[in-house]
Amino acid sequence: LIDTFNRQHDYLRISLTEKCNLRCFYCMPSEGVDLSPKDHILTDDEVLHLATLFVKSGVTKIRLTGGEPTVRKGIDVLIERLNALRGFGLKSIGMTSNGLALHRRLPKLVDNGLTHLNLSLDTLDPFKFALITRRDGHEAVLRSLETALSLPGLQSVKLNMVVIKGKNDMEVHDFVELTKERNMSIRFIEFMPFTGNKWDRSKMLSSSKIFDAIHHKHPNIVRLSDELNDTARTWQIPGYRGSIGFISSMSDHFCSSCNRLRLTADGQIKVCLFDNKEISLRDRIRNGATDQELLSLIDMAVKGKKEKHAGMDVLSTSANRPMILIGASSSLATHPPQSLTHIDSSGRPSMVNVGAKEVTKRVAVASGRIYVPKKAYDLVSHDPSVSARDDAASAKARRKGDVLSVAQLAAIMGCKRTSDLIPLAHPLSLSHVAVELRPEILQEGLSSRSQFCITCMATVETDGKTGVEMEALTAVSTGLLTIWDMLKAVAGKEMVIGDIMVNAKTGGKSGDFQRSP
Repeated sequence: LIDTFNRQHDYLRISLTEKCNLRCFYCMPSEGVDLSPKDHILTDDEVLHLATLFVKSGVTKIRLTGGEPTVRKGIDVLIERLNALRGFGLKSIGMTSNGLALHRRLPKLVDNGLTHLNLSLDTLDPFKFALITRRDGHEAVLRSLETALSLPGLQSVKLNMVVIKGKNDMEVHDFVELTKERNMSIRFIEFMPFTGNKWDRSKMLSSSKIFDAIHHKHPNIVRLSDELNDTARTWQIPGYRGSIGFISSMSDHFCSSCNRLRLTADGQIKVCLFDNKEISLRDRIRNGATDQELLSLIDMAVKGKKEKHAGMDVLSTSANRPMILIGASSSLATHPPQSLTHIDSSGRPSMVNVGAKEVTKRVAVASGRIYVPKKAYDLVSHDPSVSARDDAASAKARRKGDVLSVAQLAAIMGCKRTSDLIPLAHPLSLSHVAVELRPEILQEGLSSRSQFCITCMATVETDGKTGVEMEALTAVSTGLLTIWDMLKAVAGKEMVIGDIMVNAKTGGKSGDFQRSP
């Protein structure tokens, strides 16, 4: 489980459910989120099967998450079964919980193998708790905390507080004081963009500012040594039993030492919290994949992990482009599902069901251009004035054949292979494909400067239940790419492909379309 940046992954977070019994405003919309169908959720046997593969591959730490993991029935038995993996190298089983329904069940969970517990609590004020979570239950969470601290079998108890400017930042010092008499860790977490939480950078209080406020009151605070892959930087006030930590997911990421992999409740492997790409292990298990095939799929996912935050600049990401979704696995799911025809109600990619549609004649016209320097234009347009020119690059281009004829053939072939190239496109029986390629000289605006280009136009027809716009676009794109390939010896650095568009379509429920000139 080593990625291309030499990070070894020995920590697996397993989501047991998408359901949660709270509605924290920073975590999900008040109405909740679309949940996956019950039969999409991993069974206990499937969870154990995959966990066994991960542990045998080097995972030593498993953490159970959600949603809210205690909502899942039989969690005590599942923990007991996971605990049996210690014989293969598993060292700890942790759980992250909101504590709402935990205090009575916790002793048995610990007896069955639970070793680490993280509780989420963002305020010590019962009234503010109801505002933040949109539910009652503050006292229940505090009871769970006290129960956890009383159980010697728990090796670690941590309390996670998401700090939001203007909401609960004035309680930071109150949380620090909890560590004075209690052997626990308070971890201050930066407010992150979750789908539906209307994230605003102005509401985010960076870890450095939180620390400065604590340091001002406790100037003798000292830094503790952190574990190799710990997400939090840990400090302690002399004389206090517990410690405090800072998780700066937004302002100062810890990607370089990331050792975490995630398994979603519906069986997708997720290599980064900020990455929407997922690979379904559940589907492979249910289709009879061998353990070696599953391990190869896991290895492929790990090797695809980006260096940091899925390759995106987190703080420059708009609040309207959420990075994390609690519930359904893809951030696309929270936008109205009907607005994206290829996304189902759980946020998964899905081919549009056209079974109920009528067969009608469908036609689509698309076009695009490749802009080339004059030398390349002359070669393609067969300008007599350059027929004698025989420099090495020109000769190489001519050896490839008639550029426009080859590109025309490639465009037709690409059109017919559209469903192989575009994952959710329907395979169609095409009745007609026509591709026209013509060299053109365009005038730039009001100036006399000329632009040399080759225009590709494709017309595609079918008698079917869905349109052929994608086929027309694929034809144009393939034709222009073929021209690029054939002329790159002459003008590789100067060519630009652009202006690819659907010009017209007829047929179908949405009606006819004609782009204005």
